[in-house]
Amino acid sequence: MRRKAPIRRGAVATAAALLTVAATGSLMTGCASGGGAHADGNARTPGLSRSPEPTPGRASADSVGSVLAVKIDNVGAARPQTGLDAADIVYAEQVEGGLSRLMAVYATKLPKAVGPVRSARESDLELLRQFDEPTLAFSGAQHKLLPVIDKAPLRPAPPERNPDAYFRGTAKPAPHNLYVRPGRLLRSAPGAAALTTGFRFGAAPAGGSPQTSRTVRFPAARFTFSWSASTHRWLVSTDGTPTVTTDGKRVSPATVVVQYVKLRKSKYHDVLGNNTPFTQTVGSGTAKVLRDGRVFDADWKRPAATDGTRFTTNDGAPMNFATGQVWVVFAAA
Repeated sequence: MRRKAPIRRGAVATAAALLTVAATGSLMTGCASGGGAHADGNARTPGLSRSPEPTPGRASADSVGSVLAVKIDNVGAARPQTGLDAADIVYAEQVEGGLSRLMAVYATKLPKAVGPVRSARESDLELLRQFDEPTLAFSGAQHKLLPVIDKAPLRPAPPERNPDAYFRGTAKPAPHNLYVRPGRLLRSAPGAAALTTGFRFGAAPAGGSPQTSRTVRFPAARFTFSWSASTHRWLVSTDGTPTVTTDGKRVSPATVVVQYVKLRKSKYHDVLGNNTPFTQTVGSGTAKVLRDGRVFDADWKRPAATDGTRFTTNDGAPMNFATGQVWVVFAAA
């Protein structure tokens, strides 16, 4: 058993203020080890049993007390997604071909189902080091990356190891129809104390500029966040289409962070030869923080992978986030 890293007390204290803002489908095709390959370079997993109705179930005891992270498909054929509105944090990253993929982190609430679940990337391992041995739900990875995932300080939870936790939906074609039941991976939601991200929540700092809409562009994807004064939230749109869940809920974080990071080529690629970009989340840089209908200039710093990310205003004061779901979009610096 891996020795668990101590939870960072400063991050725990601030994360405790976080409040969070699920589900169709049936089983899997996804990208896991074994069988033929998908266009993203990951192999197919032999079929799992179909289940038309997601239900809560058992969990491994060693996963209780830490977050659940789920890799979520974000191409057009995968939308609308399930359970995205229940996440405490949603990270948006760039993958092969300039497309986008999401990683949703759950600590204060576990929806009945989340998905569609897709494959992991090398960048995820660095990003997840900030948590105390998180559970990672994913469907395969580039075959050379799979042993790296197994050695990482996390609990890998792909379908082939947890077949009763996954099911395939009928509303979308494969491979965009694999869903996970979080209640089969975690006994219960660990709570806000597990969110050792370094984020702080509280009153907005002075300054900022009015902002009603902001778009972040990847080479082949884009996110738009539009301020809703009536709900006091940012309404998410992806590639020009409103982002809603399968039960019709509009995804609407309280805070959006556009974090400018270095992107470099990794040593991994898909079957078409497209290189997998590595999103470097350790280091420092600048950010734009959207909250309360305003945009704030910020700086970010994450000295080591085991640290959370500290956001500050230009004068060095802590950059507080609004209470609620947080989206972090990693944009090229």
